[in-house]
Order: sequence, then structure tokens, then C-alpha cells
Amino acid sequence: MIHVTDNIQIEDWEVTESFMRSSGPGGQHVNKVSTAVELRFEAERSPNLPPHVKVRLRKLAGRKWTKDGAIIITAEKHRSQPMNRQLAQEKLVELIIEATKRPKYRVKTKPTKASQRRRMDSKTKRGQVKSLRGRVTGE
Repeated sequence: MIHVTDNIQIEDWEVTESFMRSSGPGGQHVNKVSTAVELRFEAERSPNLPPHVKVRLRKLAGRKWTKDGAIIITAEKHRSQPMNRQLAQEKLVELIIEATKRPKYRVKTKPTKASQRRRMDSKTKRGQVKSLRGRVTGE
């Protein structure tokens, strides 16, 4: 079980891990040992995630979200399998914690009368400068 927050825990059945050969550091050893981790989390089917978190998680995950509602996270930074496994779990936890945060509500504001007046004055002044740039007629 992976502990995310006080209210959210991920059960073992929701996460599957597969191991593959890594393209990261390791020299010749990298061609023999499967150290990279591909962690698959069944987010859509998870009973532990509230619906509003699932919606934000889908938006945050982007290309990591699959058509069947799973999140795929890969980790191949380290040379050892346990460290990559831990890194993948940490990435998943960070993503879910980010999805639990509610975005700030934006309050729409109108520009003040004074700022509208300043804007219009600057536009007319600029227009006058441009109109004075015209062709000079000889008198």
C-alpha cells in the first residue's frame, strides 16, 4: 500500500510494475540487467480517489494517461531496480498530491474609469504623432 495523503492510499492491486532494460547509466551492465521500471496505476478504476481528483489528475498526467484510464510512469535514472522503483512511486505520489490541490478561483475585475481614460488619452496622443508623420507639402 502506498500512502499519499491522510485520506488517499493506493492499494497494491491498483499498481502494476514491469521491468525493462534501461537506457541510462551503467556501461556494459545496462545491456544485461532490467533496471528500468514502468509503473502502471489504474486511476480511473481506483475507489480511493475522489472524482474531482481524477478529473484534475487526468489533466495533469497529459500523455501519461492511457485510453483505458491508467497512468504510466517510467523511471530509469538509477542503476538499481529498487531505487528506480522507489523513484516511480514518488513520481506517482507527487502527481496525485498536485491533483488534490484545488486551483485558485479567479475573480474577474473591470478596469477603472481612470485607467480607461489614461489608455484612451495615450492612444489619441499616439495617433496624433503618427498623423504628423505624413508627407510634407512645400509652401
